[in-house]
Amino acid sequence: MSAGREHRGGRLRLTGLTVAASGLLALLIGGAFAVLLWAINDANDSISARRASRTALVKSGSMERLLIDLETGQRGYVITDREEFLEPWQAARRALPAEIRGFTASTTSREQRRAAERITRDVESFLYDYSVPLVDRVRRGDPAAGSLAEATEGKRRVDDLRDEFHRYMTDERAQLAQRTDAAGTNSRQAVLAAALGLAASTALFAVFTLLQHRAVVRPVRRAAAAAQELAGGDLGVRVAPSRIAEIGALGTSFNSMAASLQDSRRRIMESTEAVHRRTARDLHDGAQQHLVGLMIGLRLARESLPDTETAAIDLLDRSVDSAQTAINELRELASGIYPLVLTVKGLVPAVRDLASRCPVPAVVVCENERRISSTVESNAYFVVAEAVTNAVKHARASRIDVFVEFGEKLRVRVVDDGIGGVDKATAGNGMTGLADRVAAFDGKLAIDSPPGGGTALLIQIPIRD
Repeated sequence: MSAGREHRGGRLRLTGLTVAASGLLALLIGGAFAVLLWAINDANDSISARRASRTALVKSGSMERLLIDLETGQRGYVITDREEFLEPWQAARRALPAEIRGFTASTTSREQRRAAERITRDVESFLYDYSVPLVDRVRRGDPAAGSLAEATEGKRRVDDLRDEFHRYMTDERAQLAQRTDAAGTNSRQAVLAAALGLAASTALFAVFTLLQHRAVVRPVRRAAAAAQELAGGDLGVRVAPSRIAEIGALGTSFNSMAASLQDSRRRIMESTEAVHRRTARDLHDGAQQHLVGLMIGLRLARESLPDTETAAIDLLDRSVDSAQTAINELRELASGIYPLVLTVKGLVPAVRDLASRCPVPAVVVCENERRISSTVESNAYFVVAEAVTNAVKHARASRIDVFVEFGEKLRVRVVDDGIGGVDKATAGNGMTGLADRVAAFDGKLAIDSPPGGGTALLIQIPIRD
């Protein structure tokens, strides 16, 4: 299994992806800091090495000056035979052991240490094998001590020693330059490597942030927006599938919940529609028929009375009128619960019947008329009825147009020329009820109602044959 991926369904695992990206990011940042620490340590070592080289150069120079003091004091004494000229020689002779220890201790490599030991042996040989015996011979009055041969021998020894010092210091400076160049090269390489590591870390962090935004933040925002629409009554809202397993599971659960709520609402509406249809039928076939029979009986009773029974005739006339009023009101009640024409003829005839009873002019236009699900017909009818009622009562409309179109979707558009200004979000429970009716059948309800520009209500409901 690759990092962050499931074999099942090919979905990315957010947890595995996060762990993999975090591990790689930690590795890159750790590597960058390790390189920087190595560079700092190398720079510190280089600084220490350069300091040691400078110390070795200083000690070498001090040793060379000591040699010069020995040679100068010795030569002055040989030429003048005066003891005061031996004072620098004596001081240099006393300081020589400490200088030798410091000189050999300051070496920075095995090669330089061997060279320093060779120089110190030659300096000691110059002092004890040549200079001290020469001074003793001068003190004894040996005339050969001041000869040209002795002077030439001393100059040769000193020149050889100075050449050794020069080679030693040249080698030490070369090592110092090499260490400086190497330290600079290592420092630049380390900084470059660290910069590349940090750049790669930044790029990885940016990519991971972008991935999280696309794979997590966007789907969660969409889910939150869908949940808000669902809470507002739009049960047809669904969340798009996601390649992230956890987000996909959340979307699947949300869609299942929305579908379950929609099915529940559809079943409730279908059950309510059946109850309304049965109630209207019972009112029409039961109570209304009894009232009609009562009214007929009252009329027969009135006709059987002689004209002299004016009081009884007046009472029966009033009773007949009351019975007729009750029949009319019962018929209106049954029509409000579920119009008979809707059951018998369908949506368009029922809407036309509604328009014919509207107190303001109402025009109905239909395309591709046909019968569809009775539940969809009834819910669409009551949406139109509510829209017409609102246009008459609240919008103060002088004309209403209803457009009905049958296709893959049932499209119903109710337009009035009223005062407008209707907001779906703040229109109250009536508009929420209309949206609920439509959403129960995967439909959509839209309102366009600019202030002073009338109101246009559009519903679209998929038609399932």
